[in-house]
Amino acid sequence: METRIPPVIGFKGVTKSYGEGEAAAYALRGVDFEIEHGEFVAIMGPSGSGKSTAMNIVGCLDTPSTGQYLFQGIDVGTLSRDQRALLRRNYIGFIFQGFNLLGKTSAVENVELPLLYRGFSADVRRAKALEALKSVGLEHVAHHTPGELSGGQQQRVAIARAIVTDPLVLLADEPTGNLDTAKSIEVMELLKSFNRDKGITIIMVTHEIDMAAFASRKIHFRDGMIDKVEQ
Repeated sequence: METRIPPVIGFKGVTKSYGEGEAAAYALRGVDFEIEHGEFVAIMGPSGSGKSTAMNIVGCLDTPSTGQYLFQGIDVGTLSRDQRALLRRNYIGFIFQGFNLLGKTSAVENVELPLLYRGFSADVRRAKALEALKSVGLEHVAHHTPGELSGGQQQRVAIARAIVTDPLVLLADEPTGNLDTAKSIEVMELLKSFNRDKGITIIMVTHEIDMAAFASRKIHFRDGMIDKVEQ
């Protein structure tokens, strides 16, 4: 009998509350879902629906109040703070709406940052960062600062920074929120290619239906619960 590979992400009865007793506010109310290796999933829902809280838990930036968050079958709740930081550093890449690039630092130096935290040598960091910039079509602006780049280029630098460590999972929080339609489609095509060609699991929070259409599955949140799932 074949042993089933556990999903890369699993939520089992996950709740997240703030405050205590009658004053407690629930951001998540018993959420269950699984995301398999190599999926491209869009997380959708109105503001306050719980989607960002769920994303923060997936990224080990927050922890459930109750329930289990499983990463490749491992209960993340049993890990120490340092172990969760290592999980985040070694297996997860992040892309943000606001790019989060260092303003006075060149594109290639921005992309090198995650490798610096991993202890790679300067030569290896530079080679890997240039390769990542090439993969997003920006090797020609490697030594430009973010202020010298367009919004679309800045987001592609941020994507290069997120994938330079070859993450297992890529978390994208409104990655096209600050871009026009043409640049948004460029970014989504890029993410789709990394999902298809590298097998990176992508989980993307978005309000935009046309951007969510790039995903293979959509999980809709409402009032801290999963409202529906669309294939």
